[in-house]
Amino acid sequence: MSRDQTAPPVAVTGPQSGGVYAWIVVATLCVVYSFNYLDRQFLSVLAEPVKRELHLSDTQLGLLTGPMFAVFYTAFGIPVASWADRGHRTRIIAGACALWSLFTACCGLAGSFTTLALSRMGVGVGEAGGSPPAYSIISDYFAPASRGRALAVYSLGVPIGSMFGVASGGWIAAHYGWRAAFLTLGAIGLVLAPMVLAVVREPQRGRLDGPARAIARPSFIAAIRAFLGRPKLLFTALAAGLTAFVGYAAQIWAPAFLMREKGMSLEQVALWYSLTVGVSGVAGTWLSGFLVDRLGARRPAAYALAPGVAILICLPFFLGYVFAPGWPAALAFVVAVSLLQIMYLPAALAVVQNSVPAAQRATSGAFLLFVLNLIGLGGGPFYVGLLSDHFRPRLGVHALQAALIWLGPFFVLAFICQLAAAYFMERDATSA
Repeated sequence: MSRDQTAPPVAVTGPQSGGVYAWIVVATLCVVYSFNYLDRQFLSVLAEPVKRELHLSDTQLGLLTGPMFAVFYTAFGIPVASWADRGHRTRIIAGACALWSLFTACCGLAGSFTTLALSRMGVGVGEAGGSPPAYSIISDYFAPASRGRALAVYSLGVPIGSMFGVASGGWIAAHYGWRAAFLTLGAIGLVLAPMVLAVVREPQRGRLDGPARAIARPSFIAAIRAFLGRPKLLFTALAAGLTAFVGYAAQIWAPAFLMREKGMSLEQVALWYSLTVGVSGVAGTWLSGFLVDRLGARRPAAYALAPGVAILICLPFFLGYVFAPGWPAALAFVVAVSLLQIMYLPAALAVVQNSVPAAQRATSGAFLLFVLNLIGLGGGPFYVGLLSDHFRPRLGVHALQAALIWLGPFFVLAFICQLAAAYFMERDATSA
């Protein structure tokens, strides 16, 4: 992977925003992101058979799906993104895809908690090179006014990855075992990596932002300091982290919860839950990108107010899901939960990508993911697993339900942080 100075990017004809090829780039990166997200979620789908065979506790499952992945994902994300702000972004994404796919296959060979934990760490290291370079590439194919929609299409990788992860993982595990599911996914990812190099051309950095924003290349420390020095970015990241805390915890524990508490089989989870979370998540992601591009053009605070209102409205639907009398009713509530909870992501990505110079986009995007995943993925699943084991002596099979209820306060905290972000967005817009 050479640097820009030795391997100049392929010129993209004209400084136009969008175009057919630009959307092909977004679609290709979305496919890669779907596998990125699918890889990190796969263990949650296979939690019950893995737990039985390796004799794991809910706390250990929470560690494997949360901190064991998130710490390495976030720790490596920022330095890799700093490299992407200077190097060849397409090659970085392709190499990262190959690396996380290799370690996903290793998960299928694990024989203990320790070996599975080491494989999960490797997946986290590989996935650190996925999204930040992709954010930067997309921002060089789309002007600020249309980046929300482009980043929303890229973010469809989250619900698409969730849907196909649950569907394929559940089906393969039910018929061939959980180890075969991991090995199959890893093999597909290794085939996908070269496709990135074949399809995605490296664009000229900052070509749609004017020469003043494209030239400056601050140091890694300067880029992080600039991010922390802007309250609207800091509160956007905190709000995203708290929303992800709820989202990752609920989603990662959903297959186990639906099987233990609502009586679903693994095959039913693979079919009905995957379709529910996939379709509603796609709708919420696209709706968010559309809304923030339309409303944000008139009032910048909409980038925070729209997802803030969405996460507050989401809370009663989430409680309805937890207390639903059976799995059909629970899935009806999941439709609203998935649609509303995901709306923070395209908005947060657009705020960061539109607020920093072109040479800081990958690093700033990685810092957003650092905060988001350290709080959300690192804390949410482990928090629920720990509470589930804490409640088990008193509540037995209903311990996981009680643990999920205690996610409620984090919905409100996320809303408060979005209000703070909205205030600083309005203040910055007035000053400008």
